[in-house]
Amino acid sequence: MSTLNKGIEKAEVTLKWDPSPIGTPDNDLDIVAATYTADAPHGDPAYLVHFDSRSPDGTITLNRDSRTGQGFGFDEIMTLELDRLADTYSRVVIGVAIQQGEGRKVFGDIENTAVRIREGYTDLAQSDFAEVAGATAATVAEFTRDETGNWRFRAALRGFDTDPEAFAGLMGR
Repeated sequence: MSTLNKGIEKAEVTLKWDPSPIGTPDNDLDIVAATYTADAPHGDPAYLVHFDSRSPDGTITLNRDSRTGQGFGFDEIMTLELDRLADTYSRVVIGVAIQQGEGRKVFGDIENTAVRIREGYTDLAQSDFAEVAGATAATVAEFTRDETGNWRFRAALRGFDTDPEAFAGLMGR
């Protein structure tokens, strides 16, 4: 849990959406985390964490990956242990991408989408993607290390019209 002086230590990003109607292709949304080094905080990511992966040091983990949105509540969960992240890293950008395997889909095409960012039981941000309904991907949050070494949170909803692979390279710029 953070305090005014301590910064954010551990955060959780959760994602939900309704399954596609019967007889139509599944909707597959993915949480993506891009981690940036202190010497290139707006360059190419040092590494990405997305479906079925985790960071090399185990500090960012996709705990649950849904490919259909089936289930109750939030179906996809990513945990960020920022307090354990090496000093080499100064920025983590979180995004959500819609897989485009069955034709172009945007957030407005998918029912009941929502993302929630929490620290412990405290909600830091929530979005239903209505502001970026025409986008195929969106950044939702940014964590940055301040001059004292503490992590700070900023909601960062910004839509993109690109495929998931290109989004991974653009999301932190």
